[in-house]
Amino acid sequence: MELFIGLKELTDNYLWEAVTNIALAIVILVGGRLIANLTRNLTRRFLSKSGQDGVLVNFAATMVNILITLLATIAALDQLGVNTTSLIALLGAAGIAIGLALKDSLGNFAAGIMLIVSRPFDAGDYVEVSSSAGSVEKIGLFTTTLITPDNKEITVPNGSIYAGTIINWSARDTRRIDLSIGISYEDSIAKAKDVIHSLLDRENRILADQSKLVGVLELADNCVILTIRIWVRSEDYFATKLELTEQLKIAFDDAGITIPYPQMTIHSKSTN
Repeated sequence: MELFIGLKELTDNYLWEAVTNIALAIVILVGGRLIANLTRNLTRRFLSKSGQDGVLVNFAATMVNILITLLATIAALDQLGVNTTSLIALLGAAGIAIGLALKDSLGNFAAGIMLIVSRPFDAGDYVEVSSSAGSVEKIGLFTTTLITPDNKEITVPNGSIYAGTIINWSARDTRRIDLSIGISYEDSIAKAKDVIHSLLDRENRILADQSKLVGVLELADNCVILTIRIWVRSEDYFATKLELTEQLKIAFDDAGITIPYPQMTIHSKSTN
């Protein structure tokens, strides 16, 4: 009888301890999830108010949520008597294996984070990156999408962008247009410059508060090369450059100024 009572007490104690551990594990899991969700929302709100990119905000909030949930799960398993040391070691080994297998992808991912944080360009900017050029449509965690002027979509890995040279043509409000045009050695340089200045004076997209330069750049083999340097707003760059190039040809034709073709003089000598 005493043995039976002792076994009953032992069983009751074991069951009570098991129920208690299970209850505590559930409390830890539920509490961990609540804390994870609360922290995720606070992280998203804080980063959004600080003006961070939406992709970075969502990523950071998700990572905080996953980390706290993982810690709560490990704590709950430890409460149930599971050897969490082996579990942590297993997760670490799995993480190393995954990291080695996804080395390039993780490199693109890290570069994406750096691009979002450092912001060398934003969506809508016209950039040259990794031998590609176009308007930035989307900056993702692994790749950046560009749209070319002829509406082609280019997907560029973030790793190659961050490791290379980034040219952002939209970073400044103004851009300089550089044009070069050749005239014949028989034509008057002063007359050609007067024609150019007259044309520039009629172009209202040229910024008046910036200096204009018209001068001789080079005495080439078959022509005198004149250079034109003017400043316009960035959004007017391409249209102004194309129209000025056309108007220069028309204005020179009207003024009788020759734009020479490349030519070569060959002397032939016969020997008897």
